[in-house]
Amino acid sequence: MTRSLQALVVLFIFYSTAVRTQVASDCANAIPICNNIPVNGGTQGYGLDDFNGAAVSGCLEQSTSGAIESNAAWYRFRTAQAGQLGFSITHDTAEDWDFALYQSSDCSNLSTPVRCNFFDNRDENHSIGVGIDPTGNTENVQYEAWLEVLPGQDFYLLINNFSANNSGFSIQFTGQLFIDHPYTALDCTIINNLLGPPRLACENELLILDATTAGALDYSWFVDNGSGYQELIGEKDATLQVSGDGQYRVRVTTAVESIVSETQIAFASAPVAQPLEDEVFCIDGDTVFNLQEKDALTLGDQSESEFVVTYHRSSTDANTGNDPLPKQYEPISSQETIYVRLTSLQNANCYDATQEFELVSISDPFSGLTDTVQICDGENALLGTTDLDPNFEYIWDTGEQTLQIIVQEAGIYNVTATHRSYPNHCFFVKNIEVNSSLPPVISSIDIDDFQTLNTVTINTEGTGSYEYQLDEGAFQDSAIFREVLPGAHSLTLRDKNGCGSITEEIVVMGFFNHFSPNGDALNEQWHVPDLSLLTNPEISIYDRYGKYITQLTEQSNGWDGTYKGQPMPPSDYWFKLTYTDASGNRVVAKYIQNHFSLRR
Repeated sequence: MTRSLQALVVLFIFYSTAVRTQVASDCANAIPICNNIPVNGGTQGYGLDDFNGAAVSGCLEQSTSGAIESNAAWYRFRTAQAGQLGFSITHDTAEDWDFALYQSSDCSNLSTPVRCNFFDNRDENHSIGVGIDPTGNTENVQYEAWLEVLPGQDFYLLINNFSANNSGFSIQFTGQLFIDHPYTALDCTIINNLLGPPRLACENELLILDATTAGALDYSWFVDNGSGYQELIGEKDATLQVSGDGQYRVRVTTAVESIVSETQIAFASAPVAQPLEDEVFCIDGDTVFNLQEKDALTLGDQSESEFVVTYHRSSTDANTGNDPLPKQYEPISSQETIYVRLTSLQNANCYDATQEFELVSISDPFSGLTDTVQICDGENALLGTTDLDPNFEYIWDTGEQTLQIIVQEAGIYNVTATHRSYPNHCFFVKNIEVNSSLPPVISSIDIDDFQTLNTVTINTEGTGSYEYQLDEGAFQDSAIFREVLPGAHSLTLRDKNGCGSITEEIVVMGFFNHFSPNGDALNEQWHVPDLSLLTNPEISIYDRYGKYITQLTEQSNGWDGTYKGQPMPPSDYWFKLTYTDASGNRVVAKYIQNHFSLRR
């Protein structure tokens, strides 16, 4: 179902005292309305309590008057066609209005309203109603869902004013029902009037009142402009051409009777949309263009309290009022025509849809370009890409004006893009940080190897982004390996950006850091357990001055603290552990704590 702002005005604001007499504060006297009927310009007080003391009716609650009705106005209408029905009750933004719509043909049996709104107007909206806000404000909570109707359904509409002020209101019917059946949507047979229902026209439009009656002998026409009816001298035809506001009366004389009929005519001001310049919208993060910025330009010196500006994707939609674009509009293409409609709030059929403008959307050409580039020390970096939009000119801070540049040093580089067709509108700047990584270096390895499960920590030099591997295990971000079993292991350190790697062979081997060969049968010899985990291990022991003392293998019982049969003095002694690695080479075990103490 198409959502539309096409409206038929049924109420005129701020008219004469005669209009104010069209007030029915009781349901039983509800004013009948149908197509193009202007009815009431405001409300004042209420008559009988149509809800018999009830505290609520749908969303409506009792006011300070003790009744649900507060400055109430009642209207009734009957549908003549099937379709989607809505309406807007337009009012001053400083006032608070509520409504309830009942599907009923009997005031004594209103039941629950089919649509109802009791929200206050703290957001200072222009209107309340059923369907959509004619300004395109999709956040207006004072609008209820569309109503699907069938022919012959009767409705009563109650409008309440909860404000100290009462500037009046207008009702505009909306919905697909009034697009498909602009003149027959509502049943006007509920009004018995020779001149027909009151009408609201656009300024400078000519209306014809037709009082043609069979057997008429004479026609006399009168108009009341606020000071009583005055006869229009010389107007004796069955029809009267009307071009001004007023309450009109005709007296038809026949051979058997004199018929008097009255109707009200009001003219809304004709809007004139001002010419608009094209817009260039630079999409830099924010993808939404604020169409509301064009409202004041469209209005010129016309008042926003009298006219509403809407925007549309086609000329047809602008002329029908269909599918207004949201004021916070996200463009759907790089260039599109936006059609403008300036509509009278008094009469939606009174509009100007002659203006349009081009909305050119220019997107940031750098949106897909990375912010950082990683290179290895001594390498070049390629900044930019050949996929950059060729409709822009690019200037780098290096002075180059190409899509790509090559740099040799780390640092921050920036490039500015200017659109060739709109050089004075959109400027986009991109900063690219180039980081350089040095090859990884292991400065030391700490081995906590006095236990069955040991901890190994790799200490590095450099500022690169590194990851670590023990033997053939998975790489990890942490430089610490826990629960490492004794034996020979391979440690690998590599740069995450591919700037080199380094591997070290280590031995994790626990041993006692002292022994005491004093004849008490406890801790009499020093040895390194788990030597059998290595291939051809050999341990060479030295005193603190580097003098060679002895050598141990995995078959040795250990060192008893003597040299050539003589006891060595208590002191710290040093050792070197060698073994055959996987390549068949004899290597020295590095990074192990290689000294112990002899105590007596």
